[in-house]
Amino acid sequence: MEKIGVAIVDDQNLFRQSLALLINSVEEFTLVTDSPGGQEFLNILKTTPAQVNVAVIDMDMPGMNGIELNKALHEQYPDIKVIILSVHVNEALITKMINAGAASYLAKNCDKDELILAINTVHKTGFYFNNDALNAIRNSANHKNNSQTILSGLQIALTRREKQVLELICKEFNNAEIADQLYLSVRTVEGHRNNLIIKTNCRNTAGLVLFAIKFGLFEIHF
Repeated sequence: MEKIGVAIVDDQNLFRQSLALLINSVEEFTLVTDSPGGQEFLNILKTTPAQVNVAVIDMDMPGMNGIELNKALHEQYPDIKVIILSVHVNEALITKMINAGAASYLAKNCDKDELILAINTVHKTGFYFNNDALNAIRNSANHKNNSQTILSGLQIALTRREKQVLELICKEFNNAEIADQLYLSVRTVEGHRNNLIIKTNCRNTAGLVLFAIKFGLFEIHF
């Protein structure tokens, strides 16, 4: 079984070391590196970028903070999925980070089982949103009645197939599962996903889900 390569970036030594022990205890994970800062992590990636699938990064760090590191990772290493782990859990920041390319946003006091679930889900589907994140996305839409007007104003026309693919993405289906569901090839599904990202001007799969919820193309059920 191919393991998920995980990196940890956090300046708090005890927290980072404890998190490293947790990652090493999970059979399907392999800890690639744990770094005390963003620049240190970027320096490591120059030699081992392909080994990191998911990066769990803190928001508050000296030097390069989580916002800056997330931006750098998205620009330089777009295949690495970013999970933000922060003491700051507010709707504006959650939505901002997802818009900026983060695949998930978790509170630092989350349960270890949720973190393990988030890493697995992000690796499989490209995003993981818990109720806090979903509420933030829903509230960022403000008034649902205005959604279709805004969507029309953006002049975005999604085909019936693209809407089907987008709905299945929101339901956490990966490309192979969507292909099976819609009787398409995986390559065709990948094409639809890429077209959706281009049309909606989103950064990644997490951004697509945010877009779908914000503009009323997918209903949130708690």
